[in-house]
Amino acid sequence: MTESTLTTTTHRPAKSSFWKAIAAVAWKDLAAELRSRELLSAMLVFSLLVILIFNFALELDIATRRSVTSGVLWSTFAFAGTLGLNRSMAIEKDRGCLDGLLLAPVDRSAIYFGKVISNLAFMLIVEAIVLPIYSVLYNTNLFQPGLLLVILLGSVGYVAVGTLLASMAVQTRTRDVLLPILLFPVVVPVLIAAVKASGGYLTGAPMTDILPWLNLLIAYDVIFTAIAFMVFDYVVEE
Repeated sequence: MTESTLTTTTHRPAKSSFWKAIAAVAWKDLAAELRSRELLSAMLVFSLLVILIFNFALELDIATRRSVTSGVLWSTFAFAGTLGLNRSMAIEKDRGCLDGLLLAPVDRSAIYFGKVISNLAFMLIVEAIVLPIYSVLYNTNLFQPGLLLVILLGSVGYVAVGTLLASMAVQTRTRDVLLPILLFPVVVPVLIAAVKASGGYLTGAPMTDILPWLNLLIAYDVIFTAIAFMVFDYVVEE
């Protein structure tokens, strides 16, 4: 058996255990939420309240409503996502699960990616419920492939950064206040790009106007996920 074969054989179990650890962390969060329904219910109620308030506050014609839809949508997603991120990490801390995860013999980055997957799943579930309700209330078709792609890319970037900052803020007494203060300045690029790209699809703008914002979303997702991956170990050590 050659040296390269030995190296490949040695690395396979490590890779396998890494993916299994990610799946285990994500499944733990999803299974716990299926039993309690504490996190999703809070995010969903908050989202519905926001879009209902906007619906009655903005008594606009159909054309004007279409122009403000992207801003209303992403305001709803951002606030509901922040609530979900905060509650997700607070539950782990209060129940002592976070210490158990950090003591587990797995790579810390597996914990990060597992939390990102579960938080992203919660956010996408809320968005999947909000979109049809919003479409009915505002008489706007939101089920466009391009718009759905923007929502996915924006949600990935938001959750990737939010999970890292929530892990940092949960260690403090003022975590409920600290997370939005830390998070919103960092996610301003992804929110602006998501609003502009969403508005472009809804108003029928040419693809040349939308593409720069899509590229910004993709670049943001890749860069900030890589940064979070590299620094997560140091954040949770503190």
